Amino acid sequence: MNGKAAVRRPYVRPMQGWWRRDPFFMAYMLREATAFAVAIYAIVLAVGVTRLAQGEAAWNGWLEALKSPGSILLHVVLLVSFAVHARSWFEIMPKTMPMMYFGGRRVSASAITRTGWIATIVVSVLMFALTWWWKK
Repeated sequence: MNGKAAVRRPYVRPMQGWWRRDPFFMAYMLREATAFAVAIYAIVLAVGVTRLAQGEAAWNGWLEALKSPGSILLHVVLLVSFAVHARSWFEIMPKTMPMMYFGGRRVSASAITRTGWIATIVVSVLMFALTWWWKK
């Protein structure tokens, strides 16, 4: 080679659209995107608290805004996003927790996930009942 060392270009791994190449990564990105729904709803609630602090007229205006078709559609989308987000958390819970034992046996991953869902449903029902009772 004429006494010269060959100059090689460095390998550059293409990163554009890496998550679209594998269904696992597509699902991962969908789960991660649901975190934006949590942030959006936190903003909605923060605006509500701000309006509450601004007085009855501002609060009633915020409540009326929540009844608009756009707001209802947003809340339906957020609800679906929250369900996906919760599902991913409950599926990952047994993988991130230390091994648990009950009665000398290891608690199965499905039992941990089911317990998370049951606790969520029970607390949600109690909150709805408390809200309904308080409204009376």
